[in-house]
Amino acid sequence: MVKIPSPCIGVCKFKRGDHCIGCSMNRDQKKIYKSLKKARMKQAFIKMLCAQQQALGDYGHWEKAYSLKCKKETPKRVFET
Repeated sequence: MVKIPSPCIGVCKFKRGDHCIGCSMNRDQKKIYKSLKKARMKQAFIKMLCAQQQALGDYGHWEKAYSLKCKKETPKRVFET
Protein backbone atom coordinates (compact mmCIF):
# COMPACT_ATOMS: atom_id res chain seq x y z
CA MET A 1 0.00 0.00 0.00
CA VAL A 2 1.39 3.39 -1.04
CA LYS A 3 1.42 6.08 1.63
CA ILE A 4 0.03 9.35 0.32
CA PRO A 5 1.55 12.28 2.25
CA SER A 6 -0.67 15.11 3.40
CA PRO A 7 -0.87 18.02 0.94
CA CYS A 8 0.21 20.30 3.79
CA ILE A 9 3.72 21.65 3.14
CA GLY A 10 4.20 23.08 6.63
CA VAL A 11 3.30 26.73 6.11
CA CYS A 12 -0.14 26.76 7.78
CA LYS A 13 -0.95 30.46 7.59
CA PHE A 14 -4.55 31.27 6.75
CA LYS A 15 -4.05 34.67 5.14
CA ARG A 16 -6.06 34.17 1.92
CA GLY A 17 -9.55 34.29 3.32
CA ASP A 18 -9.86 30.95 5.02
CA HIS A 19 -7.29 29.25 2.75
CA CYS A 20 -3.71 28.40 3.73
CA ILE A 21 -1.08 30.32 1.77
CA GLY A 22 1.03 27.14 1.57
CA CYS A 23 -1.35 24.45 0.31
CA SER A 24 -4.71 26.24 -0.23
CA MET A 25 -6.64 23.97 2.15
CA ASN A 26 -9.01 25.53 4.63
CA ARG A 27 -9.39 24.19 8.16
CA ASP A 28 -12.36 21.98 7.23
CA GLN A 29 -10.45 20.47 4.31
CA LYS A 30 -7.50 19.68 6.61
CA LYS A 31 -9.89 17.76 8.88
CA ILE A 32 -11.40 15.94 5.90
CA TYR A 33 -7.99 14.89 4.56
CA LYS A 34 -6.97 13.52 7.95
CA SER A 35 -10.13 11.40 8.03
CA LEU A 36 -9.47 9.78 4.62
CA LYS A 37 -8.19 6.21 4.90
CA LYS A 38 -7.96 4.87 1.34
CA ALA A 39 -5.17 5.93 -1.02
CA ARG A 40 -7.59 6.47 -3.91
CA MET A 41 -9.63 8.89 -1.79
CA LYS A 42 -6.48 10.80 -0.83
CA GLN A 43 -5.40 10.95 -4.48
CA ALA A 44 -8.84 12.27 -5.46
CA PHE A 45 -8.62 14.90 -2.71
CA ILE A 46 -5.21 16.04 -3.97
CA LYS A 47 -6.57 16.26 -7.52
CA MET A 48 -9.43 18.44 -6.22
CA LEU A 49 -6.91 20.55 -4.30
CA CYS A 50 -4.86 21.14 -7.46
CA ALA A 51 -7.98 22.40 -9.24
CA GLN A 52 -8.73 24.65 -6.26
CA GLN A 53 -5.19 26.05 -6.34
CA GLN A 54 -5.50 26.79 -10.03
CA ALA A 55 -8.81 28.59 -9.47
CA LEU A 56 -7.41 30.64 -6.57
CA GLY A 57 -4.08 31.39 -8.29
CA ASP A 58 -0.63 32.01 -6.74
CA TYR A 59 0.03 28.41 -5.66
CA GLY A 60 2.76 27.56 -8.17
CA HIS A 61 5.17 26.93 -5.29
CA TRP A 62 3.07 24.08 -3.89
CA GLU A 63 3.69 21.47 -6.60
CA LYS A 64 7.49 21.62 -6.20
CA ALA A 65 7.30 21.61 -2.39
CA TYR A 66 4.83 18.71 -2.36
CA SER A 67 6.89 16.70 -4.84
CA LEU A 68 9.96 17.09 -2.60
CA LYS A 69 7.89 16.03 0.42
CA CYS A 70 6.67 12.94 -1.43
CA LYS A 71 10.22 11.97 -2.39
CA LYS A 72 11.32 12.26 1.24
CA GLU A 73 8.37 10.38 2.72
CA THR A 74 7.79 7.66 0.15
CA PRO A 75 10.04 5.62 -2.13
CA LYS A 76 7.59 6.00 -5.03
CA ARG A 77 6.48 9.32 -6.48
CA VAL A 78 2.76 9.72 -5.82
CA PHE A 79 2.20 13.16 -7.30
CA GLU A 80 1.57 13.54 -10.98
CA THR A 81 0.92 16.79 -12.80
